[in-house]
Amino acid sequence: MLRLLAKVGLNGFFFCLIGVIFLAYYFPTIGLHESPWHLPQIAEYGVSIIFFFYGLKLSPQKLKSGLTNWKLHILIQTATFGLFPLLILSLQNLLGVDKTSLFWIGIFYLAVLPSTVSSSVVMVAIAKGNLPAAIFNASISSIIGIFITPLWMSGLLEQQDANFELFPVTLRLCFEVLLPVIVGYVLHSQLGKWAERYNHVLRLFDQTIILLIVYTSFCESFAGGMFEGQSMRDLSILGAEMLAFFFLVFGLLYLLSSWLGFSYEDRVTVLFCGSKKSLVQGAVMGKVLFPNPVALGVVLLPLMMYHALQLLAGSIIAQQWGSKH
Repeated sequence: MLRLLAKVGLNGFFFCLIGVIFLAYYFPTIGLHESPWHLPQIAEYGVSIIFFFYGLKLSPQKLKSGLTNWKLHILIQTATFGLFPLLILSLQNLLGVDKTSLFWIGIFYLAVLPSTVSSSVVMVAIAKGNLPAAIFNASISSIIGIFITPLWMSGLLEQQDANFELFPVTLRLCFEVLLPVIVGYVLHSQLGKWAERYNHVLRLFDQTIILLIVYTSFCESFAGGMFEGQSMRDLSILGAEMLAFFFLVFGLLYLLSSWLGFSYEDRVTVLFCGSKKSLVQGAVMGKVLFPNPVALGVVLLPLMMYHALQLLAGSIIAQQWGSKH
């Protein structure tokens, strides 16, 4: 089980993620914008490099092999960008949650993010699902999210900040995220094998940049007193809500894929690609969508909890299903 958890993401990086939050709590000044270390600026440049390497590793052959099953793709992308936010909006109206709460904004933000790539594909492989379709959907989700996520967030953020404008935000995401992906994809035939050979090193670079983003975000939040008044009980309740939300989406997708008559392999792909949310994309887009660094740490907290819990619960389910098929 430890090896399995490490394979899907609950490894040293996960514990480093927890560690940098404690570092931010005890040493917040190092990660602030005015610090001489310039860590926030380094993280910004690192983001574009991450997505350049992501484009390098995108195989045209693998993407083409997953194109044909359009019903499967539509269901996964609809779940990722439609079912998630609609469920959150319904629950918000049902429970009467304060929409101005940063935790609520963070929960809605995770709901409109694209699916994660690596852990989705790994879990589909473990559960013996449709791997080409998983690679296609996880990859295309990241690109679609550049446009859909800001669009979903625009209405909410315009209420919070009258100066928020959708077009400049989308343009900046295209420049910082989409353009590096396209450049990397164009260079795949020349540098793709190199990227695969050094995939482990590139993964360490990705993780380092994400840790920097999380660290600097929480430094700003702790320095600005954004977590004052939040108890461990509040955080535990938030974690329980994230786990319940994961199983709610997972259950609905199971019913939908069964009702549509999908094969076992396709159903597995729907469940593990359609129920995941990307911490990488969330951290990257968060720096653009939430220019106030003091608030970003609080907004990212629900996503970080959901990310960890989706890996834990998903890996257990994937292992059980894989052992039966």
